[in-house]
Amino acid sequence: MQAVFVKHAGILACPVCRGQLHGNGPELSCGQCGSNYGSDNEIPLLFASDGGRTRDVTDVVKAFYEENPFPNYDDLDTADSLMEKARRGVFARLLDEQIPQGALVLEAGCGTGQLTNFLGLSWNRSVFGSDMCLNSLRLAKGFRDNCHIRNAGFLQMNLFRPAFRDGVFDLVISNGVLHHTGDPLGGFRSLSRLVKPGGFIIIGLYNKIGRLTTDLRRKVFQLSGDRLKFLDAHVRNRSYNPARKRAWFMDQYKNPHESKHTYDEVLDWFEANGFEFLMAIPKTDAAPFSANEQLFVPHDLGTKSTRFLTQLGMLLQGGVDGALFITIGRKYELQSIAARAS
Repeated sequence: MQAVFVKHAGILACPVCRGQLHGNGPELSCGQCGSNYGSDNEIPLLFASDGGRTRDVTDVVKAFYEENPFPNYDDLDTADSLMEKARRGVFARLLDEQIPQGALVLEAGCGTGQLTNFLGLSWNRSVFGSDMCLNSLRLAKGFRDNCHIRNAGFLQMNLFRPAFRDGVFDLVISNGVLHHTGDPLGGFRSLSRLVKPGGFIIIGLYNKIGRLTTDLRRKVFQLSGDRLKFLDAHVRNRSYNPARKRAWFMDQYKNPHESKHTYDEVLDWFEANGFEFLMAIPKTDAAPFSANEQLFVPHDLGTKSTRFLTQLGMLLQGGVDGALFITIGRKYELQSIAARAS
């Protein structure tokens, strides 16, 4: 079993009944409902169908990413190359530098696990990467094993049926995931329960306004039989190899399901589920994002007008990076919840 699972075995929960899971080998079992779970090359197979109205979307998106893992590892072969790539992105660098010491972290919907592996390079935290797609997880764990990244671990999981106990994580990250589910708000609620009081959540979603340029390009590609791919800046990027270009194009323009969201919508999610807004990227007060930004301290919320202008700016910039916006929140402490209710 992967080292982080042995170290933190007590945080696992049966995705069917939420009972305690037992076992240190390739098999895990639930003492409460009797469910048994196998593994694939030490990847715990803890995916449980959520049923209901999200099931059809989950099955379709799962099949898509099994065939089209994203992102790929073609340009990465060592821990140093992963670190170099990740730290070129300001957000990943700041995240690595500012996650609290000794934190327990979950990336829900980790894909091929590049962020989980990057964060797991640090000795002072434990990072779990979960995804529903086994092919993506095999790539993630393969890189982890080759680079001896002991503080990262991977499991197959449905975020609507999490395989962890409630309130155990200092930080839950779900970036570019919930908008590919049949119930983004329900997915947020599910993940929010895994965050401990005082812990943090980071959510990345497609923006409803900024994504309009991507929608237009998608329609043009459909009508042209994909002959006009050069209209996308990533496809034109000469530093990308063909596999990386294909992975980006499939994820952005061929995905079978996506939804789009606004800042105000996510602020409502935070308020309804006991989270204090800390900051967003791009920032909600229309201020520039600096290379020394503090991710886990409160920032100006701005106004409806500034939030709209920020989203309009995403549109006018052509929906850079798919018009993804990131929102960070902190779960209220129990005493803070009581004070707010009184």
